[in-house]
Amino acid sequence: MKNTIAVAGATGDLGERIVKALIDRGADVRALVRASSNSAKTNELEKMGVQIVKLGAWTVNELTEACRGVSCVVSALSGLRETVIDAQKALLDAAVAAGVPRFIPSDYSIDFTKLPAGRNRNLDLRREFHAYLDKAPIAATTIFNGAFADMITGQMPIILFKLHRVMVWGNADQRMDFTTKDDTAAFTASAALDNSTPRFLRIAGDQLSIRELTGVVSDVTGEKYTVLRPGGLGALSTVITIARFVAPGGDDIYPAWQGMQYMRDMLDGRGKAATVDNDRYPNLHWHTIKDVLTGFVASGAAQP
Repeated sequence: MKNTIAVAGATGDLGERIVKALIDRGADVRALVRASSNSAKTNELEKMGVQIVKLGAWTVNELTEACRGVSCVVSALSGLRETVIDAQKALLDAAVAAGVPRFIPSDYSIDFTKLPAGRNRNLDLRREFHAYLDKAPIAATTIFNGAFADMITGQMPIILFKLHRVMVWGNADQRMDFTTKDDTAAFTASAALDNSTPRFLRIAGDQLSIRELTGVVSDVTGEKYTVLRPGGLGALSTVITIARFVAPGGDDIYPAWQGMQYMRDMLDGRGKAATVDNDRYPNLHWHTIKDVLTGFVASGAAQP
């Protein structure tokens, strides 16, 4: 019999990749979506053979019926409190009520277990949900993947292509974890079909410092890049405070200051995985930062 995996957030970027990876592994996939979800997205999922369950109010009762008979609930929900806390709590309560044995929360981030609370809004929300999750009578597995390597080419303001600089705050030799979205999705799909996963799994398609990254981008582009260090982590904290005051961002999930908070936590060192579980599923192929940059440069997008 096939495993049936329920995926919440299947119409999102990472969620859709997880769905595809599950289908590639022979799983039956049930997408839990709101009735207001993009119809073009849900139609594409249906064409892939995904069972679509549309939910009107995202209540525990609705979700419980939607979760019946599945072996694992995978959350790829993305948002702020009403999503990470409220919507995920309803999803978790429903999974428990439906007798689902396993739950994978929507973490997919740097390892925040050793980082102090109160300095990264999005990670604090995940930490708060963990406190609720750990009391639930269900086996849970969090997947820490570091930063999405795909973001290194633009959304993450590290490589300044026009200036031929690679920016760092603090220690240029502090290594960081990076994993592509596709690799994260593939690992998550494998974990969803694995009944023996521990509470935490940590992966990294690549681990390198800003100084090492500078060498990689120089090699890939054929141009000389150098390290730009505006200041230490204390200076970055000051910039974050100012940026949050000047441009608070409202309901934006990733305002500029939030990206800076992630950068500070990555360069802090405590968010880096001490060991990784990349070898848990030996059929996976891991993509490096060099792979990502090579594709980006080949597309011509890196030209000033």
